[in-house]
Amino acid sequence: MKKFRLFTPGPCAVPEEVLVEMARPFHHHRTDWFKGFMKEATAKLQEVLQTRNDVLIITGSGTAAAEAAIIGCNPTGSKLLTIEGGKFGQRWGEIAEQFGLNVVRHPVEWGTAATPELVSDLLRKDPAITGVMVVHSETSTATACNLEGIGTVTHAAGKLLLADCITSAGALPLKPDAWHVDVVITGAQKALMLPPGLGFLAISEKAWKVIEGNQRQPAYYLNLNKARKMAKENDTPFTPAHLLVRGLVKALSILLEDGMETVWRRVAAMAAATRSAGEAIGLKVFSKSPSDSVTALCPPAGITVKDLRNELEKRYGIESAGGQDQLKGKIFRLGHMGYVDELDTVLAIAALEQCLLKMGHKFQLGAGVTAAQKVIAERL
Repeated sequence: MKKFRLFTPGPCAVPEEVLVEMARPFHHHRTDWFKGFMKEATAKLQEVLQTRNDVLIITGSGTAAAEAAIIGCNPTGSKLLTIEGGKFGQRWGEIAEQFGLNVVRHPVEWGTAATPELVSDLLRKDPAITGVMVVHSETSTATACNLEGIGTVTHAAGKLLLADCITSAGALPLKPDAWHVDVVITGAQKALMLPPGLGFLAISEKAWKVIEGNQRQPAYYLNLNKARKMAKENDTPFTPAHLLVRGLVKALSILLEDGMETVWRRVAAMAAATRSAGEAIGLKVFSKSPSDSVTALCPPAGITVKDLRNELEKRYGIESAGGQDQLKGKIFRLGHMGYVDELDTVLAIAALEQCLLKMGHKFQLGAGVTAAQKVIAERL
């Protein structure tokens, strides 16, 4: 018998009670029944995201929500700066180009984070920039940036700040109102503990003034003005994934029962434990500015990422993620989001040790588990 264990950084494991909730009999979506779920889900999202701004629920992945934000916040005459330090930062620049927007794409070394100083310098050199888009937690490199500091810079310069928080919302400290983040973009399938299919946006009044003035935006399904109009009635302009919305209410209730400060502390402990364990058994942590929602480790010499991931899944049912694009074959990633706790993390590290030992890596068996246990004992 082998139990399946999902440690990918998305989709992430979903609590059984959420799955059961979505399996219950349902009604038509144009009813008070559904509007009740929308109202409750929106209110709980505001709590989880720590915002008083309008929150929209989009049927589509986080990429759909990001596309809606990029189109809506960049009318004719605007100029968007995208900071690209990984696969997803690149995606936002590609979307802007696809729609013919005026975009400045600034690459940073993969595994390093954009800094407030960098953003300040780029804005100083090009005052025509009207908006900045950054990735709070770049999943492809397991790297997090100082979003609070970047928000201070963009706010002082009078620019819009759009933030991809798809693997930070619900996992890392995030306070968009206090940090001057004008658009928070996230999705269901990461720390919010749902299957894929919903995207979320928290939008400031500053950003809404731009979006409402952008009446000729090249969007129909992903038109934020339409979405906001219907959201005021706890409804959606098009057919919603209403069972996911129902599951969302349950998933957010679980997070809020713990409290976001507690959730953030637990995720940080699991990430620190994994990094410490990796180093204790001779594995290098890839990122120079590690995210707590996902850890990227480099395999030891002589062992390929493909073989290691296959061994983890074959022997222990543990599904991990590999690297993407230029990092393919160079790193493997373990997620700390969703329905996972500190004991799951210790289990994954123990399995990693067993697989590495069988594959010929030389290290002290149990060193990783011991290091992880020590971090968890200190932090939780």
